[in-house]
Amino acid sequence: MRFLHTSDWHLGRTLYGKKRYEEFAQLLDWTLATLKQEQIDVLIIAGDIFDTTAPSNRAQQLYYDFLVGVRDTPCRHVIVIGGNHDSASFLNAPKAVLKSLNVHVVGAMGEQLSDELVLLKKGDEVEAIVCAVPYLRDRDLRASVLGESNQDKQLKLVEGLKQHYAAVCVLAEQKREQIYQTQPHRYIPIIGTGHLFAAGGETIDGDGVRDLYIGTLGQIGSDAFPACLDYVALGHLHVPQYVNKEERIRYSGSPIAMGYGEANQQKIMIVVDIDEALQSAQRMQTHDITIPRFQALARVKGTVKEILATLMSLCKRGETVWVEVEYTGEDIVGDLREQIEAVVGDSTVEVLRIRNNRIVQQTLAAQHTEESLDDLDLYQVFERRLDAALVPADQRESLMVSYREIVRELDQEDSRAE
Repeated sequence: MRFLHTSDWHLGRTLYGKKRYEEFAQLLDWTLATLKQEQIDVLIIAGDIFDTTAPSNRAQQLYYDFLVGVRDTPCRHVIVIGGNHDSASFLNAPKAVLKSLNVHVVGAMGEQLSDELVLLKKGDEVEAIVCAVPYLRDRDLRASVLGESNQDKQLKLVEGLKQHYAAVCVLAEQKREQIYQTQPHRYIPIIGTGHLFAAGGETIDGDGVRDLYIGTLGQIGSDAFPACLDYVALGHLHVPQYVNKEERIRYSGSPIAMGYGEANQQKIMIVVDIDEALQSAQRMQTHDITIPRFQALARVKGTVKEILATLMSLCKRGETVWVEVEYTGEDIVGDLREQIEAVVGDSTVEVLRIRNNRIVQQTLAAQHTEESLDDLDLYQVFERRLDAALVPADQRESLMVSYREIVRELDQEDSRAE
């Protein structure tokens, strides 16, 4: 069987307010063409299909048009799991209808383990079993205990996650043994999914990836995924990578750059081949497919002279480029925007953001009186509030931990759930 692993589409995401629907449409058209060209049997989307729990009508249309388009490809099954950005109830709402298209949706942990078990059939025969484990929230993994330390909470989360994967995989192996009673002539692979932050995971500044639980789940390594899993398709991290250098456990990364930190990163999807005729050690093989860049992004940094020279060069290329400018010179330049706009003019280069570090430093020194929220993330805003309240340093760590926990709980609220 041949699988295609992708994740973190974040349909509907904007870049400094710039809508990206055309870019997403090109990506999905390319994916449909890839399903045909690579003769893919099963597509796995490992979470964060949408960027918010309340996706726009246009983002929804892109999603459903894509799923309908899969019917015209060799791909026989689509596996969709929920990510931390997705509304589980929204993803699950049409699952009965989508199942008629062989689209299998697991938006969140179900009432029974069997809800996460997907049997992929060709005719009457089972070809593969998928342990479709979605993003698991705190409440799925542990019970809250009054007075519990953050370390104890984290240990319970880690243990709960490991136990969940172990239990689902035991069920999958039992199901496979039952199938072998009537279908003994072929090997049935077991594929796992997940949406989490694994040990040693690499992130990029500005990619929007957050710790999913209290602190970081640095203890979650390859040992969390039982050996019966021939391949584990992970989502959440936007940089393509292996877990503990194991080829069978991989992040595909996001298919387009979600921020300027990813502008020069080669995006991929992963093709997974499982050949039942080969020995166990050779049965699973992977190779990467490079994704074209549908929208050019460029981060331009330096002095005024360097910035203007780079922008002139970009204008001469004639390519549509969205630019983030960061001025790092020492002099205070009050008309930086005007100088940039004079160079860019009506060219195909569009500057989405200008960050004047010298002005920022000056305003920070003046107690942030003119600081823009666009220059801060939600944790820096809280730090500013601690500064304003003159909170002692020895109290800040515990307050910051509590604040992070509140933010995480808000992220996990499903606005579409009843």
